[in-house]
Amino acid sequence: MAQTVFVPNEAGAGEPRVAASPDTVKRIKAMGLDVVVEAGAGVASRIVDEEFSKAGATIGKAGDISKADVVLRVRRPSDLKGYKSGAAVIAMMDPYGNEDAVQSMAKAGLTAYTMEFMPRITRAQVMDVLSSQANLAGYQAVIDGASEYDRALPMMMTAAGTVPAAKIFIMGVGVAGLQAIATARRLGAVVTATDVRPAVKEQVASLGAKFIAVEDDEFKQAETAGGYAKEMSKEYQAKQAALTAEHIAKQDIVITTALIPGRPAPKLVSKDMVAAMKPGSVLVDLAVERGGNVEGAQAGKIVTTPNGVKIVGHLNVPGRVAASASLLYAKNLFAFLETLVDKETKTVKVNADDELQKATMLTNGGQVVHPAFAKAAPAKAPEPAAAPEKAAAAKPKAAAAKKPAAAKKPVAKAKKGDA
Repeated sequence: MAQTVFVPNEAGAGEPRVAASPDTVKRIKAMGLDVVVEAGAGVASRIVDEEFSKAGATIGKAGDISKADVVLRVRRPSDLKGYKSGAAVIAMMDPYGNEDAVQSMAKAGLTAYTMEFMPRITRAQVMDVLSSQANLAGYQAVIDGASEYDRALPMMMTAAGTVPAAKIFIMGVGVAGLQAIATARRLGAVVTATDVRPAVKEQVASLGAKFIAVEDDEFKQAETAGGYAKEMSKEYQAKQAALTAEHIAKQDIVITTALIPGRPAPKLVSKDMVAAMKPGSVLVDLAVERGGNVEGAQAGKIVTTPNGVKIVGHLNVPGRVAASASLLYAKNLFAFLETLVDKETKTVKVNADDELQKATMLTNGGQVVHPAFAKAAPAKAPEPAAAPEKAAAAKPKAAAAKKPAAAKKPVAKAKKGDA
């Protein structure tokens, strides 16, 4: 019998996106796999069950996950009941800070792949979920900011007078930031942007925006070999804060996108900066799920400050354009799944030596196998997992056990300071 791919309905957990599209269902079927889509899985993304059926999928129920050899998801599963041991689960697992959840997947016998860790190489460009979703988040951030700003964005010259162009400031110029710049420029705003990496200065200028930064010696070395943002010194942060404070006070809309992989979002906008902004100004914080770049931002809320500034903290911003986000995400997942399927046997093959699997595999065979999280995993699969805080205080005898080979901690794929 053909192996089964299951696509769950995640809307009940607050996720409007879906991990498959009619197009990817057709392609998965063409590889020799059966596809079961839980009823209603795509409704929030404007994909009705009938479209999945026409593409060759079987419309099933939640319990069908027990028969699945592969589960395609948007988010990490919170309830592992019913999952078949040995099943491959592919999703955005958000593993940093969720080590207990990673160990739970290992104990359930799942082979879990986290799409955020996909290496940025030519072969994997089509699998880059962070880019596909951050791109839409940057676009939507401008739309959300414009909807809260009660004036027109472009300059308008009329017989009754001139409407000045809105001033929009983008903080963090990764994928989301670049798209935010492009979208704001298309809408006619005057756009400025900042980032700690000197390489993006030219990209900002190419989109018609002005680059704002303290360009000292530290700034010139503020990028890793992989193109990621480094954490800056306290001294540099103070100088940059002084520059941006003066600039922010003149802005109509500020969009923050800065994230450091595996760490809380850096605070870029203080309460004093917010207090200095004009009434009616808007801040959109794309990093609010990681603590936020804006002091006073609240996850899932729009806060109005005493001086009349709105701080927008929408959660799951790509999910606010779910119909578009799902189509891109489904293509990302299919492209990765295609590399796992043996064309002769038409089955999913686990290969820890493959560079894509090695980079993204969190758990396999009852073990946490990713080097960034394996230290917290049990030495043997049958033994109960030790709590992370207790692992560090293990007895001397346990410390003498053979340690896993040291590995360089990978950088989660929040490329170039993106949200």
